[in-house]
Amino acid sequence: MAEFGTFLYENWMLFAALVVILGLLLHQTMGGSSGSVSPQEATRLINHEDARILDVREPSEVKGGTLRGAITIPLGQLDDRLSELGEDRETPIICYCRSGSRSAQACGKLRKQGFSAVHNLQGGITAWQQAGLPLARGKDRKKKG
Repeated sequence: MAEFGTFLYENWMLFAALVVILGLLLHQTMGGSSGSVSPQEATRLINHEDARILDVREPSEVKGGTLRGAITIPLGQLDDRLSELGEDRETPIICYCRSGSRSAQACGKLRKQGFSAVHNLQGGITAWQQAGLPLARGKDRKKKG
C-alpha cells in the first residue's frame, strides 16, 4: 500500500488527469451532456413521438425563424416560465438555441425539474439549417390545432 501512495505522490499529474476524465465521464453518464439528437433524429421525434420543441434563444435571434411549433422561452426566463411546457413530464422535449450550448443548459434545468425525455438539438438551429430542414417565419411559427 505504501508503494501505491508513493506512486500517486510521484505521478500526481497523471492521477489528477484520471480524476478529471472520470468526472467528465460521470457527468455525461448522469445526463449532463447526454440526450443530444441530430436534426434528423429530432425530426423523427417531432413527427412520430409528438415531441415538444423549446427554443431558448433571445427574442432578437428568433426573428430569423424558428422550428415550426416551437415554444420560445429565453434561457434566462426558463425557471420562471416552466408552466408553459405543461404538466406532462414524459413527452419528449427538444431544446435548441443557435449552436447547442444554451440549450444544453436548458436540458439540465428541465431534467432537474423532473422532465424525463429531454433532448438537446446537436449543433442547434445552425445544424438544422445546414441539414436543409425548414424554418417557420411569421404566422407559420406556431403549430395549428
